Amino acid sequence: MNDQTQIPAAKQASDDTGTARPALAGPAGLADVLPPHVWFCISAVFHYLGPAFAVLLFDQVGVLGMAWLRIATAALIFAPLTRPWRVFARAERANQLLLLAFGACLAVMNCSFYLALDRLPISLVAAIEFVGTIAVALVGLRSRRNVAALAIAVAGTLLLIDVKWSSDPIGLFWAFLNGALFVGYIVIGHRVARAGIGIAGLGTAMAIAFLVVLPIGFREALPAFSSPQLLIAAIGVGVCSSVIPYVCDQLAMARLPRASFALMLSLLPLTATLIGVIVLRQLPDINGCAGIAMVIVGVAMHRPMPH
Repeated sequence: MNDQTQIPAAKQASDDTGTARPALAGPAGLADVLPPHVWFCISAVFHYLGPAFAVLLFDQVGVLGMAWLRIATAALIFAPLTRPWRVFARAERANQLLLLAFGACLAVMNCSFYLALDRLPISLVAAIEFVGTIAVALVGLRSRRNVAALAIAVAGTLLLIDVKWSSDPIGLFWAFLNGALFVGYIVIGHRVARAGIGIAGLGTAMAIAFLVVLPIGFREALPAFSSPQLLIAAIGVGVCSSVIPYVCDQLAMARLPRASFALMLSLLPLTATLIGVIVLRQLPDINGCAGIAMVIVGVAMHRPMPH
């Protein structure tokens, strides 16, 4: 079955000749513009850029308010492009349930991520987030080469992020919840991409996430609407945190096996370190440099399995 036949009726549009064509399906066209690894690298760069700026806004709009603004920004950007109400209404029941699960996962994951960042160092949150993806990477790694690649990448990640324990049980709860939901994001997001729903499905899930967080985050976000500068900053965080990385993830997932995608997530601490060097002038120590080298070697060693 090819990508064209996988796209549900809600994702079809017609050109002047009456021929059906995919509308923002991702896997049907845009995903092929660049290699999947390029899409992933773009996502990896923005994965911690947005949260780094978001932390600076917590005092002004609150943690859950910032989570609401992030999701609301993405939902409003996607809405006119993907028409989520039509996608959901016309989708088959199985895809409707998939989209509901994806939206709920995005909503709770974003909130728990920010609640963890409010109490714990970003390095510890990143460490816990990556630990959950190891299990996903192990599923489908059916060669000794790939298992060795995963082991090297994990070892490099632990060196890079310098994992430290914390005495904050509440912060740890949110961090572990975020890590578990991040695994759910990979698994469900991969199914969305491979089902041919792609970016339109992402837009629909983001609209669902917006409805989920509306009752818990809108009140804290109200100060942003009385300060244009603050609102623009919050919108920028939403674009960097949810629009760019999630779209790129869908385009990468459309062509990368799930285990390969999970393994490449070991690059996230690497990009976080590089962002720290460029933006915050935080130079890594010897262990950090060794960790960067090991992650690069591990990802380079990996070979996707046929599927």
